[in-house]
Amino acid sequence: MNVSLDLRIEQVPGDNGAGEWLRIDTELHRELNARARAVAMIVHGRVFYEVMEEYMPRAREDASLPDVLREYGEIWTAKPKVLVSRTRHAADHNTRVIGGDDAIEQLAALRAETDGTIGVGGASLATQLLRAGLLDELLLTTHPAILGFGRPLFDDYDRPIELDLLDHRSFGSGVTVRHYAISEAA
Repeated sequence: MNVSLDLRIEQVPGDNGAGEWLRIDTELHRELNARARAVAMIVHGRVFYEVMEEYMPRAREDASLPDVLREYGEIWTAKPKVLVSRTRHAADHNTRVIGGDDAIEQLAALRAETDGTIGVGGASLATQLLRAGLLDELLLTTHPAILGFGRPLFDDYDRPIELDLLDHRSFGSGVTVRHYAISEAA
């Protein structure tokens, strides 16, 4: 998840993580592409999926875009995905749709049968998975900005969680990528 130093994911409602405060340069995008390539599957909430669905399939073929964006378009389009949605029943681009009142249970079953890492995109979905004990790790891409207001990453999570730093990397833009294991509740 892209976050500000004060763990905000949106400064303005509906910017869907595309605010001007983000510093995603070529160096960072290469890192994120490598991490996306390494996952076995990606799980998205509807809002996040629809942002990606609108842009990524076209990005892979758009010669006016930088190589790293075209590459991510290829990775995202080809990677097996799960869309978690109560309102959508179909999706393209190698995407399976899960919905209904038992979506979290369906994801738990999918997790049990999947070899490898499953990436999650979407703050609401990540919060639900954290609450259900289905997130093992967090990958936070922290941008050097304090927004002071806007939507927090875990906007309705109400229990302390202890994290163990697995690795981190700093980029010339001032962005850091921190990879945490989720340990026991504090």
